[in-house]
Amino acid sequence: MTEAAIVLAAGTGSRFHGRTHKLLTRVGGRPLVAHAVGAAVASGLETFVVTGAVDLHGRVDPAAVLVHNPRWADGQASSLQVGIAAAAAAGHDAVVVGLGDQPLVGPHAWCALAACRASMAVATYGGRLGNPVRLGSEVWPDVPSIGEHEPRSVVWERADLVVRVPCAGDPADVDTVEDLERWS
Repeated sequence: MTEAAIVLAAGTGSRFHGRTHKLLTRVGGRPLVAHAVGAAVASGLETFVVTGAVDLHGRVDPAAVLVHNPRWADGQASSLQVGIAAAAAAGHDAVVVGLGDQPLVGPHAWCALAACRASMAVATYGGRLGNPVRLGSEVWPDVPSIGEHEPRSVVWERADLVVRVPCAGDPADVDTVEDLERWS
């Protein structure tokens, strides 16, 4: 079984009212999204970044494969489908999925989920469910194709199959300028 990382980074960031798109906001000298993508790449997994609302070329680790979702406005579920299709085409049969606006999820979490051989697994932080999540190919047909379904929503619908994987880090996401100020 081979795993790939998918970083979902296609949305508009509509709750973020900064001067630029939230994923492009510079933090520590790099765009916010570069932190999440960098952690996925550092895990050693082939990394696919699903884009949509903003162009990320030249803004994330060049080892990551950028895959455009032409239906990004249909919601996060469509981006997850695009990422899964890219991973499947590259020969992978499991994916570890995280979000581009979660800069404090480190490589350890990506590695821990990849190492878990369950069909479905979810990272936990202090007992709380978070991202990334692992989805084996046997559950890919359960992934919705439209809507704002986070990767974890698939996991919640099939709780009987889910393995919880304790991880270090912080799964907080950056949705608003205030979130960014708390993080930086």
